[in-house]
Amino acid sequence: MVRGETQKHEPNVNRVSLNPAHRAVDLRNNPLIRAYRGERQPTPPVWFMRQAGRSLPEYRELRVGTDMLETCLTPELASEITLQPVRRHHVDAAIFFSDIVIPVKLAGVGVRIVAGRGPVLETPVRTAADVAALPPLDPAALDPIREAVAATAAQLGDIPLIGFAGAPYTLASYLVEGGPSREQLRTRALMHSDPATWSALLAWCAEVTGAFLAAQIEAGASAGQLFDSWAGSLSLADYTSHVAPHSAAAIAPARALGVPLVHFGVGTGELLAAMRDVGANVMGVDWRIPLDEASHRLGGDVPLQGNIDPALLAAPWPVLEAHVRDVLERGLAAPSHVLNLGHGVPPDTDPDVLTRLVEFVHEQA
Repeated sequence: MVRGETQKHEPNVNRVSLNPAHRAVDLRNNPLIRAYRGERQPTPPVWFMRQAGRSLPEYRELRVGTDMLETCLTPELASEITLQPVRRHHVDAAIFFSDIVIPVKLAGVGVRIVAGRGPVLETPVRTAADVAALPPLDPAALDPIREAVAATAAQLGDIPLIGFAGAPYTLASYLVEGGPSREQLRTRALMHSDPATWSALLAWCAEVTGAFLAAQIEAGASAGQLFDSWAGSLSLADYTSHVAPHSAAAIAPARALGVPLVHFGVGTGELLAAMRDVGANVMGVDWRIPLDEASHRLGGDVPLQGNIDPALLAAPWPVLEAHVRDVLERGLAAPSHVLNLGHGVPPDTDPDVLTRLVEFVHEQA
């Protein structure tokens, strides 16, 4: 057994409940998938969160006159946007282009993306009656997602496609706050003042986002990532008691399919082990904690993903190169490492910097 591979954390792609023709079976020896399984690769695979989107001129050109959520739900557009950074940067994986509120919208909840702000709800969800009124997600509503994923996977060849979904706490935060909030004061107040309503809300969020992620994997994604944008505002006790069980429920349908799963949160260094324990195989780490420290906190047996500081993409190349070398060195403390950013690509990033960074990493073999 390769160091870091344990029965607890390793997904066995040989016993997936997928069609034998599914790409996850065909790509089980792909370097990224092997790294996600805890097998160190000669060169760490590299991709970037938010590699598709605002930093690319071809994306901005394609998006002219098209609403963000409409773009996500138009299969040919979502597929093309997912493929753009693979063509340009030659990254080792594609991440499905979508938004964490897409399953909320598909369930029939009024939400829109406001430029410069983010997802905004027509009516915030703050009472037991509000939660009870949330509609179930019709599985057929996910058909545009399945179509986009299948079309994308068919064009990727031997490059894995990673499915994507928001964690229940982050979805609940948008629903309760009515939009983005860095502190989630109303959200955390509801968590403690009305635990029954909170639990019902998180259960709904887990169901819709879990179905969203599983649909992507069933349609052709070879791995998945659960993204918790706002969990960094939580204490370990609050996360463990009030959030982790619902994140476990969200990840369970994808976990049952047997593909590797990444769990990533922003500002969640104190929550790493608890987030791992919800069912993830790989932990994403933001730029606030060195990878060797993250590996230590996780017991040294968990594959890691991360954690280039996105701010340094705008620094002179020698500064960025030195930082990337340090990240690669610290990543050796984990059983395996997938190089990524500690958050998403900033919208004003020069795409040529990302291309050069990928070339640099690939030259390190």
